[in-house]
Amino acid sequence: MILADKIIKLRKQRGWSQEQLAEMLNVSRQSVSKWEGGLSIPDLDKIIKMSSLFGVSTDYLLKDEVEEIQPATTEKGGADGLVISMEEAAKFMEIKEKLSSKTALAVAMFILCPVPLILLGALSEGVKMGITEDMAGGLGMAILLVMVAIGVVITILNEMQLSKYEYIGKEEFTLEYGVKGIVERKMEDYAQSHRTSIAGGVALCITAVVPMMLAVALSVSDFVMACMVCVLLTLIAIATYLMVRSSNINDSYLRLLQLEDFTPEKKYIGKKLHTLTVVYFCIVTAAYLAISFATGAWSKTWAIWPVAAVLYMAVESFATAQIKKNK
Repeated sequence: MILADKIIKLRKQRGWSQEQLAEMLNVSRQSVSKWEGGLSIPDLDKIIKMSSLFGVSTDYLLKDEVEEIQPATTEKGGADGLVISMEEAAKFMEIKEKLSSKTALAVAMFILCPVPLILLGALSEGVKMGITEDMAGGLGMAILLVMVAIGVVITILNEMQLSKYEYIGKEEFTLEYGVKGIVERKMEDYAQSHRTSIAGGVALCITAVVPMMLAVALSVSDFVMACMVCVLLTLIAIATYLMVRSSNINDSYLRLLQLEDFTPEKKYIGKKLHTLTVVYFCIVTAAYLAISFATGAWSKTWAIWPVAAVLYMAVESFATAQIKKNK
């Protein structure tokens, strides 16, 4: 018996009309009609809600050959090891989608935090508004630190909510029967929106430099140039928001389906590289601070970071090759 027939059978057993079931599931009667006609498949959250309403397992609803209520099985047909249930997968995707906007906002705030400092500095120098350089610097730094603090708090709170699902990105697991197909469909439905967000973000990043280029070409005043820098940062922040939010939602599907950066092999390599990454960047940070304090050339020592990033790519590639070889 297929899902459509099971919905019809269970609904009629309880004496419910399509309208009544639709109201309980908060969908239209047409949606229920399409499910029962086999024209569409309910979303993950609706499957879970129906299993609760009908008093059956999600496995019973989704697995065609299961005619009686049975213990859930996995996509690989086994019951051993780590298994993610329908409810757990749905909750994970729901939380990731809910927190995606907050995470993106936190990242955007990190990019925008210098804007008040730049604007106030420009006002104190180029516009007579009674703002001294000390006032501009003090107030600008205060706003910057507040924005950074808010961003950090948002990030920490988000990570705390997601900590219980950390294993999804690090451990190998199997999915309860039916989960894979529904996650794949959700990922496919979201694909166009994801592509649009990424393409829009990239386009904004590219065009963000246009105001700066125009300002340079027209030889504008320092105040206008500072404003153009703020416009640049604002456009990049908007672009980053779009890309981070979309990527976080898509990330939930990749993690559950164990694709791209979350394949079993990459998870294994990631575990091995974790210690190396922590040690490497601790050394780089210590070197940066030591050199900066010793020379006082903070405006130049920042160059350590891009060099360290490029070098890390080489170190990571070598370490990855060794891990694969030893495995």
